[in-house]
Amino acid sequence: MLTLLDLSAAFDTVDHPILLRRFITSHGGNGVVHSWISSYLANRTQYVRCPGFRSTPLPVLCGVPQGSVPGPILLLLYTADLVQLVQSFELYPHLYADDTQIYGYCRPGDTDNLRKRVADCVAAVADWMRSNRLQLNASKTKVLWCASARRQSQLPSDPLAVGSDLVSPVRCVRDLGIFIDADLTMRTQVSQTCSKCFAALRQLRSIR
Repeated sequence: MLTLLDLSAAFDTVDHPILLRRFITSHGGNGVVHSWISSYLANRTQYVRCPGFRSTPLPVLCGVPQGSVPGPILLLLYTADLVQLVQSFELYPHLYADDTQIYGYCRPGDTDNLRKRVADCVAAVADWMRSNRLQLNASKTKVLWCASARRQSQLPSDPLAVGSDLVSPVRCVRDLGIFIDADLTMRTQVSQTCSKCFAALRQLRSIR
C-alpha cells in the first residue's frame, strides 16, 4: 500500500524559529553552521510589483526560497522527524523535497491491519504537520494498493481518512514523474512515453 501525501505551499510555510530550533535538537547543528543558516533566513523582504506600481516591502517571516540550492535541503531538515514518526508504525517513509510517501506491505489476508496502520500513521503525520505549521492537501493526496492482476479484486476499496477528507484508492499514480499502475505492469508509463515520442516525431516530420 502506497500513500502519496501532498503539502500545500510547503516551501512557503516553513517556520524559521522552528527550523533553527530543530536544526540544533534533531541534527546537532550549532556554531558557525547555525549562524550561517540564521543569517541566510534573516532580513529578507518581499513586495508585489505591477507596471508602474510597487507595494511596500514587508519582512519574510516564514518560508524558504524554492528555486534556491539550499531551499530543498532546509525543507528536508525541517521535515526529517517524519521519518521516525512513520517508522514507529512499522511503515516505510520516503521524503523528496515536499513529496512525502508512506508505504508498507503485508500478506493477502492481512490487508485490513495494514490499512489501519496506514490510517493511524497518516493521522499522526497530519497532527505533526499542523503543529509545525504545514498543511496536508487532501485533494492531491493519492492512495494505491499494489498487487498482481489476479488479486486486485481482493484489495480493500474503502477510502482513507486524510484530515477531515476521505481519499479513495486509485488505479494509477504519478510518483516523481513515473506512472505506477496498481498491478505494477508499468502499462501507463509505457503508454505515456510512447505518446510523447510520437508527438515529437510528428513535430520533426512537419519541419523536415
